[in-house]
Amino acid sequence: MSPNGPGEPMRRFDERTILITGATDGLGRRVAEDLAAAGAAILLHGRNPEKGRAALAETRSATGSERLRYLNGDFSSLDAVRRLADEVAAEHPRIDVLVNNAGLGAGPRTEVRETSADGWELRFAVNYLAPFLLTRRLLPLLRRAAAECGEARIVNVASAAQQAIDFDDPMLEKNYDGMRAYSQSKLALVMFTFDLAAELGGSGVTVNALHPASLMDTKMVREWFGKPRTSVGEGARALERLVLSTEVEGVSGGYFEGIRQGRADAQAYDPEARRRLREMSMRWTGD
Repeated sequence: MSPNGPGEPMRRFDERTILITGATDGLGRRVAEDLAAAGAAILLHGRNPEKGRAALAETRSATGSERLRYLNGDFSSLDAVRRLADEVAAEHPRIDVLVNNAGLGAGPRTEVRETSADGWELRFAVNYLAPFLLTRRLLPLLRRAAAECGEARIVNVASAAQQAIDFDDPMLEKNYDGMRAYSQSKLALVMFTFDLAAELGGSGVTVNALHPASLMDTKMVREWFGKPRTSVGEGARALERLVLSTEVEGVSGGYFEGIRQGRADAQAYDPEARRRLREMSMRWTGD
């Protein structure tokens, strides 16, 4: 399969380095395999070393690529995110594409509120604060790629399931619900996308958010809903389009549902809400 889709020219890919978080199963794993087969150097991130080593070996076997590296990091810890960013920066002068895909669903017991190693609500920490911090730490590498190659891309895997953030209780210490926690964390990621796109305007680094497909056949979906509606392949095609297609070259600050431009929750378009989220996030992460 051409990740660009039928009829689209393949961008030169053999010198590209792509970091994909949450790449040991599901959507991230499929995209890692496709892009490795296309010739890119792939950095696969996961939180379980044993699972990561297995994913690395299986991806190498499936693609024949030796340009693969596994990086470990538990996104429930901001210190682990910092270490991951430092490890990437120490080994790679630039990153051409960052795919923020790692995330947690609503959880098997949606009434139970969990917290991260830093004391934040767990889903907000893993699905939003971790990619916020990782992205900001890797911006120098992405900017360098844009300066040397003409562009770099950030793709944030969000969801159509979005709910406005209650700034009086962003960590849901009152009336917790796992689905609400998941939904507001994904909206926060979209808000970050819009905010960062404005910041990076003219730099050659683009940033877009994506709802890849509805109820893909993943462990997360099977846990919540039982029967999936769409395949991982459908979501992978939409994600890979934002990673490498010439069709979206220069496009930034977009929210996509599959391959089409979508419309996020109204709060994502509120500059004041985005400002509040940005300031809180920088305070919470220390960046």
